[in-house]
Amino acid sequence: MKKVAWLGLFLVGLLLLSACQGAVGPQGTQGPQGPTGPAGSPGPQGAQGPAGLAGTKPSAEELKALIAELLRGAPATVAQIARGGRLYDNWVKETKTTAPASNQPLWALQTTNTRTGTDTWRCKECHGWDYKGKGGAYSKGSHYTGFVGVYDASTSKSREQLVEILKGVTDYRHDFSKVLDAQSLTDLASFLSQSLINETPYIDYATKKPIGGNAAHGAQLYSSVCAACHGSDGKQLNFGSAAAPEYVGTVAADNPWEFIHKVRYGQPDTTMASGLMTGWSIQDVVDVLSHAQTLPK
Repeated sequence: MKKVAWLGLFLVGLLLLSACQGAVGPQGTQGPQGPTGPAGSPGPQGAQGPAGLAGTKPSAEELKALIAELLRGAPATVAQIARGGRLYDNWVKETKTTAPASNQPLWALQTTNTRTGTDTWRCKECHGWDYKGKGGAYSKGSHYTGFVGVYDASTSKSREQLVEILKGVTDYRHDFSKVLDAQSLTDLASFLSQSLINETPYIDYATKKPIGGNAAHGAQLYSSVCAACHGSDGKQLNFGSAAAPEYVGTVAADNPWEFIHKVRYGQPDTTMASGLMTGWSIQDVVDVLSHAQTLPK
């Protein structure tokens, strides 16, 4: 009986304790993070891999091929571009070679220009000194052929594409790879793709007079570079004959486009200075043309 009484009192105490206990309070904020522990020691180094195979020394042929590959996409030098201009003028003279005995194969497509032999192989004879062919200074007269110029192609084709054209890819009759080596083809294509200018703003095609030329400045440039070989009056060298002389003044007056081309790139197979290599701008060349047209003809 006493055990039951004590058990009852214990249960009553538990009920009273439960009734007095309040609801659980909200969780407190987290305390600050403790300090970082010391870094662990590095792991052991991995084993060394197997040795590679020994390389072989490249042959002279392989080195040449590698150098050629590296240079293929390199920009042309000013000297190469100037040489390309002289090749355009007369590649037979510039390369000191012999032109084929027969006319250039494409020459048979026209009958108005009656020249034969070496002249038919000159780029300028078909495409003109102003690079516009039938659309430029050679649109009439004895040099007319009806062939297109190269100026448009120079603005739309890459050097590599122009080399392929010179190899006859677009027309087998235009294949110059049989008469010009790879370097000459590249120089010619560099000239075409990197230095051609539209000469219409610089020369009046009707009067053959330079536009905006400064003859006084041209005289200074002529005296400093050209006079040593051509003379102050331009008559020291005769490009024609005794019966029909041709001097600096003659070329400047009769064919200003030829004059500009030769001043910029030089005369094939001579030591004539190239305006391109001496740093002359196109305005400088036009100024020299203005002065040259005042010289004896």
